[in-house]
Amino acid sequence: METPALDPKDYQGGKKYGELLEKWNGIFQEINQEFITDDTYKDVEDLEEKLQTYKTKFLEFDLDHNGEIGEWSLKLMMEKMGQAKTHLELTKMIKEIDTTNSGTISYKEFLWMMLGGKSSILKLILFFESMGKQEPAKTGIPPKRSLDSLP
Repeated sequence: METPALDPKDYQGGKKYGELLEKWNGIFQEINQEFITDDTYKDVEDLEEKLQTYKTKFLEFDLDHNGEIGEWSLKLMMEKMGQAKTHLELTKMIKEIDTTNSGTISYKEFLWMMLGGKSSILKLILFFESMGKQEPAKTGIPPKRSLDSLP
C-alpha cells in the first residue's frame, strides 16, 4: 500500500493539505476495516465506534502527517494530556509498542496497543485521559434551595 508523504514544499496547507488528510483518512479506514473483519477482535464491544475514535486521536497526534507517531509527536501528545515525559521515557514507550523497530508508532501498532490485551504506559494514559474529562460547568440561575436541602 503506497503511503502519501508530505513534500517539504507542501506545508502551505490548503488544497494539498486537505488531499493529504483525505488520503490518510482513507488508508486508516481500510486498516479499520481489516480489524473489523479480523476474528481476533470480534468480541470487542463497540469495535467500529472505538476504531473511529482511535483514528481521530491518531490523526490529531500525527503532527507531520506521515502516518506514524514519532517521538516529537508523542512528546507533544503527552504534554497536552498533562503527562510530560523525558526523552528516555518516550523512547521506552515507543519501543513497547513498535513491532517493526522503526522508532515510531504506526496506525496498526497503535490499534494493536489499544485493542490488545497488553497493557502499555501509553494505553493507560490515553484511557485515563478520556475518563478524566470533566462535565461542563452548569450555567444559568441556580435552583432555589431551602434549609432541608443543605447537607
